[in-house]
Amino acid sequence: MSNLKKIKDEFLLKLEKKLSLSEINEIKSNLFGKNGLISSEFKKIGSIVENERKKFASDLNLIKDELQNLINFKIDEIQTEEINKKLEKEKVDITLPERTFIRGKIHPVSQTIDEISSIFSEIGFSVEEGPDVENEYNNFTALNTPDNHPARDMHDTFYLDEKKEKLLRTHTSPVQIRTMLKDKPPFKIIAPGRTYRSDSDQTHSPMFHQVEGLHIDKDINMGHLKGCLNYFIKEFFEVKKIRMRFRPSHFPFTEPSAEVDIGYEIKDGKIVIGEGDKWLEILGCGMVHPNVLKNVKVDPAKFQGYAFGIGIDRLAMLKYGINDLRAFFDCDYRWLNHYGFDPLDVPTNYRGLSR
Repeated sequence: MSNLKKIKDEFLLKLEKKLSLSEINEIKSNLFGKNGLISSEFKKIGSIVENERKKFASDLNLIKDELQNLINFKIDEIQTEEINKKLEKEKVDITLPERTFIRGKIHPVSQTIDEISSIFSEIGFSVEEGPDVENEYNNFTALNTPDNHPARDMHDTFYLDEKKEKLLRTHTSPVQIRTMLKDKPPFKIIAPGRTYRSDSDQTHSPMFHQVEGLHIDKDINMGHLKGCLNYFIKEFFEVKKIRMRFRPSHFPFTEPSAEVDIGYEIKDGKIVIGEGDKWLEILGCGMVHPNVLKNVKVDPAKFQGYAFGIGIDRLAMLKYGINDLRAFFDCDYRWLNHYGFDPLDVPTNYRGLSR
């Protein structure tokens, strides 16, 4: 016990002095570290005779608790003193001007995707998604694209392997294939997303955005397609009337196929969508080819439908007066601040977001 008393008295005397935080921690280590004095005394308990062991352990625990409590009190005291000193020195000048606050804007492409999804959801379409990295079957073969089609060439498609089995999707039509393979008809979906083609100029970008639409059911015809697109174009461009014409075209995955033009005119140097004596190509569409339905195990004798593809970036450029596609991907905050949309300014009478 004399040794325990000696340790207690020695360190109580040390802790009475004015100590720094590092000195307190050094004392704590000397007492309770792996080879500290108190830790070493605990190791002796097993070697003490049995009739003295209980009292030794009890006295040792009392000394340990007393020293630990004192050390913790001294640490708290030092830390509180340091905080008080900082509070006395550090002051907030409430007369200083506030820091500059920059609120982000919603990108026109994101805004356009939201608007498109909202419009089509109102007439029963659901939104489907798929991976940007696709396999050759979903991107070409299942869509009735022949092996010698120009779209399969290296200068048009970004292939990711030498066998040309993996690629960056060239359209979002593979989402239609994935949807029809995993479910059963009827189908009524849109598939917005990023697509990739080897092309770059003022009106083309290696990465761009498309939305594909698909409606498969019994007795679906071109009249349904025309009515759907007529409704969408009027809602998107917020016009009451629209001039629209279908021009015969060719796509491997639709038959018959058509390009859709809408009427417009130029007023004060700006394109005005709706009435007018000029025509503007806006999308491609057609009735789904029977071979595509067979490739996804849908009986073309029972089901038929239409599909369409629209360039999202092109729609955004037309609606919001943006004349260079490359600006969408420049990451220029000044451009985004001008053309972007305020996420907090949401009018109650409109499906999208306000400028």
